[in-house]
Amino acid sequence: MDSRIKTQTCDQALVMDLPFASRETVRVRCLGSPSWQLYVRLVFDPATKALPRKPASEDAGVAQAPASTPVAVKDAAPAVALRRVVVARQLLRAGSLVTADMLVEVDQPATGLDSQVLRTIKEAENGETVREIAAGVALRSYDLRRAVLVKMGKTVLLTIGQAGGFSIAARVEALQDGRLGDQVRLKNLESGRLVTGVVTGPNAASGL
Repeated sequence: MDSRIKTQTCDQALVMDLPFASRETVRVRCLGSPSWQLYVRLVFDPATKALPRKPASEDAGVAQAPASTPVAVKDAAPAVALRRVVVARQLLRAGSLVTADMLVEVDQPATGLDSQVLRTIKEAENGETVREIAAGVALRSYDLRRAVLVKMGKTVLLTIGQAGGFSIAARVEALQDGRLGDQVRLKNLESGRLVTGVVTGPNAASGL
């Protein structure tokens, strides 16, 4: 281990895994006490070659590794700077409406990250994927577009707020499609009155 990497004690055996699509970053975790985790980047030195093997006649009776098995060396590099990003918990098909339970915020090495990666789940909620995104892949702003949350002909819950925190809600019919923040025309199902609302979520709008 590189001497510049500082680790804490752990009362259990350390757990190591590869949390990202790239296989060069290893996560080391203590699941006991105190609980902690550390990310280290492994660097393969291409100058390192397989160690030469002695002829069998020179080392008779000693088991040796097959000739096709190289002995590679990987050295631990200093701990890298991390950045909080949003990744998919599951495979997201193109055209999927993204909800918070589909995502998780994790820390990834900042080096090489796309400048457009999302940092909070809030940035991705109610978005629609424009391409397929594999589980564990960080979401970028251009992977999403505003989703159609209100569809023409569907029932919408319209909420109208008043002074003092009092509000009323009514079921109305959408007369056009709308994305988050769009103004849409709505029709009161009982009176037939036409009103305008602002899309606030899936099948939800607030009165103007």
